[in-house]
Amino acid sequence: MKVVFFATPDIAIKSFEYFINSNNYKVLGLVVQKPKAQNRGKKVVERKITKIAKNALIPVFEPDRISKEPEIIEKLKKLEPDFFVTFAFGQILSQEVIDIPKFGVINLHASLLPQYRGPSPIAQAIIDGCSYSGITTMKTELELDAGDICLQEKIDIPLDMNVIELMEEISNKSPLLLDKTLKGLYNNTLKPTPQDHTKATFTKKILKEQKQIDWSYDAFNIHNKIRGMYLINTNHTKHNNKLIKILKTQFLENKTINKPGEIIEIDKEGIVVGSKQGTIKILTLKPEGKGEMKAFDWSMGSRIKKGDFFE
Repeated sequence: MKVVFFATPDIAIKSFEYFINSNNYKVLGLVVQKPKAQNRGKKVVERKITKIAKNALIPVFEPDRISKEPEIIEKLKKLEPDFFVTFAFGQILSQEVIDIPKFGVINLHASLLPQYRGPSPIAQAIIDGCSYSGITTMKTELELDAGDICLQEKIDIPLDMNVIELMEEISNKSPLLLDKTLKGLYNNTLKPTPQDHTKATFTKKILKEQKQIDWSYDAFNIHNKIRGMYLINTNHTKHNNKLIKILKTQFLENKTINKPGEIIEIDKEGIVVGSKQGTIKILTLKPEGKGEMKAFDWSMGSRIKKGDFFE
């Protein structure tokens, strides 16, 4: 089967490598978003998936907007692919692009559709406190994440799992689901089923303003938000007007009413903080201008004490 892969972030790498190394597929090309300038030096760093493609002598296409670049579209048409596979590519495909492959465009979406359509399904499932999520392969159409479902696989979300760990689980499980999907469609043994659009839920891009911890929420919601935005959009609070990034917390199952942000207890495991309802224990954090450390170690240096408040 002749395949062109559309992907940008690292979560798609294991699937891309699976297709490269499989005798059942010939990867004709990789379509990837152009790398952006990073960090203070504004240095442009080549994406990992691009390096893998070049090392395997696979042609790489880096459109600004694939739907507006006729030269790249014509090159893709000349490849005469059986499938396009998209996985977190990050651009909307036009109908002209969707119509190119013989058997259609198959997208791997990181939720159990029709739930959590849109750009942030992994983080949002954790932020909402879901006990499970999953992955879906679907036939792409113009409406966002609304195409017919091919296959799905459920993935459990333990209470202490963060967004990076869930992404890794999705990355590990995606290659086989994509493989089963393409083989089923190619052999005509798989019949996609329409989504129930009345049950659709939607996610939005996570904004900078959401990083601030609001201690007036209940502890369960705060804990879920911290792990749902871990490292990618890390949550923060302040103490003595200095920014503190909160990296890992433990939800303490109680319904006590506290003063939001009050330090309830400090022990060698961490710092217990009160919220509108319930408490969480901060286990690791990153103070302004310093590296990641245990919350207890930071408490010793900062001289924070029981009865103090996070802002």
